[in-house]
Amino acid sequence: MSCDSFVFPGQGSQQVGMGIALADTYPVARRVFDQADEVLGYRLSELCFSGPADDLTDTRNAQPAILTTSIAALHVLRAERPDLAEPCFVAGHSLGEYSALVAAGALDFADAVQLTRVRGELMAEAGRAAPGSMAAILKLDDSQVADICAEAARQSGDVVQVANYNSPGQVVITGGEAGVALAGELATAAGGRPRILAVSIASHSVLMKQAADAFTRHVAATRFQTPRIPVIGNVEASPLRDADAIRHELVAQLTSSVRWTDSIRRIRTGGAGRFIEIGPGQVLTGLIKRIEPDAATANVAAPGDLAAL
Repeated sequence: MSCDSFVFPGQGSQQVGMGIALADTYPVARRVFDQADEVLGYRLSELCFSGPADDLTDTRNAQPAILTTSIAALHVLRAERPDLAEPCFVAGHSLGEYSALVAAGALDFADAVQLTRVRGELMAEAGRAAPGSMAAILKLDDSQVADICAEAARQSGDVVQVANYNSPGQVVITGGEAGVALAGELATAAGGRPRILAVSIASHSVLMKQAADAFTRHVAATRFQTPRIPVIGNVEASPLRDADAIRHELVAQLTSSVRWTDSIRRIRTGGAGRFIEIGPGQVLTGLIKRIEPDAATANVAAPGDLAAL
């Protein structure tokens, strides 16, 4: 018998207006936004609901904002559809891993809000100290892109590595601007299609080591519990079984690749027949349809989505 898996979006899924319909319709969602505002000491909810877009997109705000919107949607799902409340797996894409840990009972929501705010601040600082670039490479397989990164790094002397193995034919690379640009040229020559992303932070690269080193003490000071639902981690695409594994994952994730394709395949072989994306946007739904075309998908981001379940 198949079961559901909950998946949670990462940075880039933010959009002005996210969560407002949930908060206006369901008191349980409003309470989540109120709690985030209290923890942070400013009106994160107003940024989610009304913007401005530039402030919401700032990584220091976007990270706790996406987390909060995702957890508000999760609380609504659990309140309105208790029959779907306990999935067989949870996973989150990069930042979304924090939402997954909250869903699995491994991390308190208030602590997750604080951690994601700090994570955003440290990543922004690392980006200013070592500016970088990212690009999506389409139409090449994973091994081709990994080889191109290695060659671009060799030729340029710059950092170039895979940030996200998102789905077959879509791999995001990261690193220094010169190295990523050269990798794009090599990808084009190999028949790929590079798209430079509008970011100045080389997420999931060694250029985030400054952030990872500083983040270690914040993670060490945070209380984690054994997940009550299997959480498939980004770094190894395997379950995070205890607090020590979670702490290692959250630090390593800053400089390591997100193995999303492998994560979804691991969940699918574990018995999941449907993936429910909980939070703003439908980015993960699109990726999952390319990874596992036969799997069912659904979304929970607005009140109307519950009827479709």
